[in-house]
Amino acid sequence: MKTIRILAVDDHEMTTMGYKFILEDTEFDNFKVLVDTAKSYEQAIEKIENSVNSFAYDILLLDIQLSQATEGPAKTGEDIGIIARKVIPKTKIVFMSSFSDNYRINSILKTVDPEGYMVKTEIDQKSLQAMVQTVMTTPPYYTQKALAAIRKKMANDDIILDEKDKKILHYLSIGTKTKDMVNHVSLSLPSIENRKRHLKAVFGVEKQNDQALITESRNRGFI
Repeated sequence: MKTIRILAVDDHEMTTMGYKFILEDTEFDNFKVLVDTAKSYEQAIEKIENSVNSFAYDILLLDIQLSQATEGPAKTGEDIGIIARKVIPKTKIVFMSSFSDNYRINSILKTVDPEGYMVKTEIDQKSLQAMVQTVMTTPPYYTQKALAAIRKKMANDDIILDEKDKKILHYLSIGTKTKDMVNHVSLSLPSIENRKRHLKAVFGVEKQNDQALITESRNRGFI
């Protein structure tokens, strides 16, 4: 019988172990499942790179927000997905996140183009089993809240945050003054200020202060 190899990435070990116990105990028709786990960006990237020369993961289950092990802008499950698309392009990617925000989900659809997205509040034994079966046969697989977010049209649905945007949000969140960001982001001060105004428009806090931008971007999983 064929073995489907899954790497589950989440900084909460009980979450990944839950996925492991449910899926490895499930009797699928045409395959069995083995679940490997990782609880940090660094550990996940190491396992993905090592798999290239040994075996290929069939599915990656990625949480978006991960604990930060190093200084600097936080590395996320989205970053893992982008790298995985280059390193193991045939591997299917499913995000398993608490974020059901329309903007966040649609951003990930554009940067990673995953085979599935599950909102954690909708995950249970049956949905996990259905996700694996669907992703391995007729992807994509979305839970109801994820599907609703995908269907909802954004006012500016062509916007994706680039690395400079993410750095600006990060340095704002740790208290760096805008005038000092020129030492950390390769942009002029006027360009940084323009980006901040643009980011406030994207997150719907145009007339509010920087703290409102920090709060909203954190709530949507970008910090």
